[in-house]
Amino acid sequence: MRSAKVSLSLLFLLFFHFEMVKPSDKSDRPHVDDPPHMTEQVEQKIQIPSLPIPSPTLLATTKTPKTPESDEYLESFTCRKSRASCDVAFCLPWERCIDGKCTCKPPYLCPVENVNPVCGHDSRNYRSYCQVMALSCRTRKSYMSHFGDNCDVNGPKFRTSIDEVTGLVKLFVPDSNGGEELLVCKKLWNMAAANVACKEQKKPLGAASKDVVEYQTLAAFMQLPRRCVSIYCQGYEMSLAECVIYDKVEVHRGLVATATCYQESTAPTDCPFTCANGKCVTLNQTCNGIDDCGDRSDEMCCKKCKKNAFRCKTGVCIYKEALVDDQIDCLDGEDESNKAKSKQKSLSPPLPKNSEYISPMNETKADRKTLEAKLFCGIPNATTVDDDEVVHRGKSTHGRVKRVVGGVPAKPTQIQWQVALEENKRIDCGGAYIGGCWVITAAHCVRPSPRAFRVKFSLWKKSRAQDTTDIVPVEDILIHPNYVANTYENDIALVKLQKLPFTEKCLVDNPAISAVCVPWSTQLFQPNHTCSISGWGRTAEGRSASVLLWANVSLIDDCGRFYGNRFKPGMMCAGDVEGSVDSCQGDSGGPLVCVDELGVSYLWGIVSWGERCGQPGFPGVYTQAKVDDRQ
Repeated sequence: MRSAKVSLSLLFLLFFHFEMVKPSDKSDRPHVDDPPHMTEQVEQKIQIPSLPIPSPTLLATTKTPKTPESDEYLESFTCRKSRASCDVAFCLPWERCIDGKCTCKPPYLCPVENVNPVCGHDSRNYRSYCQVMALSCRTRKSYMSHFGDNCDVNGPKFRTSIDEVTGLVKLFVPDSNGGEELLVCKKLWNMAAANVACKEQKKPLGAASKDVVEYQTLAAFMQLPRRCVSIYCQGYEMSLAECVIYDKVEVHRGLVATATCYQESTAPTDCPFTCANGKCVTLNQTCNGIDDCGDRSDEMCCKKCKKNAFRCKTGVCIYKEALVDDQIDCLDGEDESNKAKSKQKSLSPPLPKNSEYISPMNETKADRKTLEAKLFCGIPNATTVDDDEVVHRGKSTHGRVKRVVGGVPAKPTQIQWQVALEENKRIDCGGAYIGGCWVITAAHCVRPSPRAFRVKFSLWKKSRAQDTTDIVPVEDILIHPNYVANTYENDIALVKLQKLPFTEKCLVDNPAISAVCVPWSTQLFQPNHTCSISGWGRTAEGRSASVLLWANVSLIDDCGRFYGNRFKPGMMCAGDVEGSVDSCQGDSGGPLVCVDELGVSYLWGIVSWGERCGQPGFPGVYTQAKVDDRQ
């Protein structure tokens, strides 16, 4: 049944108007756009008093063209990755990454610094946006009404409505004066926001289409609010109250937002692109940076991005407004890098900075900054690095050095996470300091006899300590339970250091010692990325290095072509196919470190094995280093 909100007289007038303006040629159908981008919204004026013409909707009854065998942009026509896939994208501050999937945090784990209180629909006061979103995440129900600590039981609460006939989106936004009913402006209105509006109306798959209509078209027949606000949603929200709301303006003769909600529960068999949640969208809606699916799966498996969207190296397309917004979206931070800054300048202006409303985006940024401030890894203390005898990456001041095989001397305190593993006063292996009381090394470098080992920090010359060197005894050694000695599978071990007396620390504070970060995803760095290795292993002349050497290597894909079935899951290759740079005997257990776009260093691998050090066609083999969230 149609809604009773529109009078019979209005329906009669509309019907009469359509009959009068209907073209005589039935084949001359009105033009209908594909689901549009914000940047391409067709601003075709609708003749009074006609209703908005919706964008095409892919329902089960819609005839769709045959799906092509491949697409220029998509890797797959059915992408099973979604917003929750933390191996390719960041989790939200109220989530954490466990076994490759974003899961809800308990609300009490949310940061409490630099946050604003939130009033919930249940008339409860919440400490922060993060806290109320954590609760919504766990219950799959929206709790947020508005920012503020005035949350009376009988006080006004945020609400959204979508007119069943016109699709017009209305909001009631509480404020210090009680609140105001508002429309949604055309600016920033896209499918991500329309999806959120429909989810709020108990439509789990969001919107089938979004559109705009000329305000005067409806104002002549309906009593409407005179002002509108702009809404910016990212797609994870369950209510428009959780999106960013920008200052209200007079509508005048402008365009206002409409939405048509998705009604089907399953996608048709001939759907061009089936979202991970079962929704059907057109190919034009994929890889454009906008969350059309509602679970972001249309943006997660992209070979390249359309129009002005930005592609992360993990294959995720993000919206142009997300560039240089002080919030990292790509795993390696490239959307906040200098490269992104230059790209952003060529696009439309960034989102407005000032608004009378508190921004959830600013709250999210504050939460992330608080969380990131607690992470102390991957950034060496530059003030301790000796600048004498400057060595550029991959070159010495005396010309090109061909071959840790192929390495150059490091500065005395340059590689601050490098450690030497001493067994019975002999150093044959290295390792990487990852913070606290823990070092990572290769399993073949150790045995379950902690007393036989010591770990040397900030060691430069292999045979002599320097002023910053610290030597720490070992408390325990944890070898990977699935380590296979004869094949080097799972060739990785944790070394636990002994604590200092009467303290929980294992090291005296030392500016020459820094921890390297451990990645949580195997997608953080892609093949051909330039990384570095370091150690005291054999040089090109076959002698053991007297000082710590380092060199650049490239990540190599499909290493099975070099080593056949000896190359096992969990292994990776790096080096130079020509053999000019490689790790060698004595480098085992040492770090393969990759640096992201923001300068943060990650332990990408552990030196494990290889053949014919520095020879063409025999790259070094490393054990992939990754946090195991299941522990």
